[in-house]
Amino acid sequence: MSRFLSQRILDQQQSAIRKYSAWVQRIGGVNLSQGVCDQPAPDALKQAAKQAIDDDKSIYTHMQGILSVREAIAGKLKKFNHITADPETEIAVTIGSAGAFASLCEATLDPGDNVVTFSPYYSYHTNFIKLLGNETRFVQLHPPQWQFDRDELSRAVDDKTKMLLVCTPSNPTGKVFDREELEFIIDLAEKHDCLVVTDEVYEYIIHDKPHISAAALPGAKERTVTISGGSKTYAITGWRIGYLTGPAEIVAKTAVAHDLLGICAPSCLQLGVEAAIRLLPDSYYSDMERDYRTKRDLLCKTLQNIGMEPYRPDGAFYMMVDFHDMFENDTHAAESILERVGVATVPGSIFHAHPDQGRSQLRFCYAKQMPELEEGCKRLLKLA
Repeated sequence: MSRFLSQRILDQQQSAIRKYSAWVQRIGGVNLSQGVCDQPAPDALKQAAKQAIDDDKSIYTHMQGILSVREAIAGKLKKFNHITADPETEIAVTIGSAGAFASLCEATLDPGDNVVTFSPYYSYHTNFIKLLGNETRFVQLHPPQWQFDRDELSRAVDDKTKMLLVCTPSNPTGKVFDREELEFIIDLAEKHDCLVVTDEVYEYIIHDKPHISAAALPGAKERTVTISGGSKTYAITGWRIGYLTGPAEIVAKTAVAHDLLGICAPSCLQLGVEAAIRLLPDSYYSDMERDYRTKRDLLCKTLQNIGMEPYRPDGAFYMMVDFHDMFENDTHAAESILERVGVATVPGSIFHAHPDQGRSQLRFCYAKQMPELEEGCKRLLKLA
């Protein structure tokens, strides 16, 4: 039957992360693999979505999203990201941040264009670029601080580079790009006349560095597209409400592509996210950050106690870990830990452009309710 399938889909597979999630679910273990963010969503958000359902606000929305939602996002962007965006022309609400990125790629990438990004990487970004038939060029991030070589980045960019893609805070490393790094990336993009695209969906989950949006830096706004959404901030990964902001012409054509792919983001759920943006106090975000910091530190200590080397993340809720010679390789490590103590993690090699660079690494996710994370850490200690 493969003769009926397109060549571009034949080598695409669902992420290996799903394999370990399904495995741990079958055995009733603790899932520290997939970033499902299984924590309670805030009441204000849920009540607003329920009310919208009761009020039958269930028809198609404007292809850029409900205007009041875009206005709320514009206020949030100005307050938190220091980005000024016109809600009429420079913001589009999308089916998740993944939908924002996919639609942006459809709107901007031509055959022969390449995208430059960093490794370890988020596979949904790179797989969609590959699905379109475009090339991704990788620049290595080096642990423990996940720094990159500026000369290597400069060499990767050429006259066919359409975008420089940055995930900050990063999945899977938790790296937060600092101001100097972002300024270098912006200068390089200006030199080669390409876009800077930043995925900032973990922007509120940040610990040891300030979150800086590239679009807020001098000279960056006219060539920068910022992607975010409610999934991680409000623990609603299944709601699929994302957005992007950038130059009006790019936003308009991205909205056209998004309309062709999915028409619009769910109307009632858009209104739930609007309520969260407008009504939740600053303490919600600071409490969330404190909670994730506590969980990060608990997992770091646990992994150190069993002889692993965690690369302490500055943001997001993932942690790359070097297990050194405790296991044969990363697949053996992930499967052995599942079999021995019932804790799911992810082989590190799947996040690397050169898989051998991740053969001694695992990725853990600590976006869990505290009792479940504590149970996972208790199990992991049995490996010592």
